[in-house]
Amino acid sequence: MKKITFLAAVLAVLTVLPGRAGELPFGPGERMEYEIYWTVFHAADAVLEVMDDTEMRGEPARYFKATARSAEWIDNIYRVRDTIESWTDMDVGYSLRYMKDQNEGSYHKKVDLVFDKKSNLSHRYSRGKYSMSLVQPVDVFDPMSILFAFRKYDLYEGMHFAANVSDGKKSVVSEAFVEKAEDVETDLGAFRCFKVRIDVKHLSGVFNKSKDASLYVWFTADARRIPVRVKSKVSVGHFSMELVGYRPPSVVAAEN
Repeated sequence: MKKITFLAAVLAVLTVLPGRAGELPFGPGERMEYEIYWTVFHAADAVLEVMDDTEMRGEPARYFKATARSAEWIDNIYRVRDTIESWTDMDVGYSLRYMKDQNEGSYHKKVDLVFDKKSNLSHRYSRGKYSMSLVQPVDVFDPMSILFAFRKYDLYEGMHFAANVSDGKKSVVSEAFVEKAEDVETDLGAFRCFKVRIDVKHLSGVFNKSKDASLYVWFTADARRIPVRVKSKVSVGHFSMELVGYRPPSVVAAEN
């Protein structure tokens, strides 16, 4: 069975424009729950949360967290327990830190990525040991925070986005395209959404090995811009992610 690294695959390629003033559509307390399917099989569950605002190295910070775990019937075959955490500045304009604890079957990996904006460098640690440093663009996002930065913007058909995204090994300019508005049926009801096509040419693994690979995300066409569905197509099949639970933020965040 392929690794259920959907969080990294999806979040790593969403892109944004420079920040704008106003209220953010998310804030502490927001919680999104998803079911993940590999072809037609319910393979895993995931939770995406906005945590309480905090500090990172003395700087006020937004804090985001995602967890994924395999479905009970898969646990004995391929147990998945993944956690991804991200911290940004209060405007969600650049990353401060990114941590990933990946446990999938016999594969285990811990990554800690620290961004130093003053020197435009990132420092990557693996299993607590220094791995490498990388020169970064002035404003760069990690694979988690890029999703929330994208949600800052009003969407419309034909929009094109580009931004810097880095996992500490390389930094790329990723792109996304808003294709059209359409209705999406979910267990929570019907949502009017914008269908966003993600450029997958920079993605590693099964994406860059698959001819005609594709990745789409549907965001609600309202001020919340909630990701309600994700679908991908690769040579070995397809995965999808569906929203099954939503809790609004207890406090709507304001940009500084």
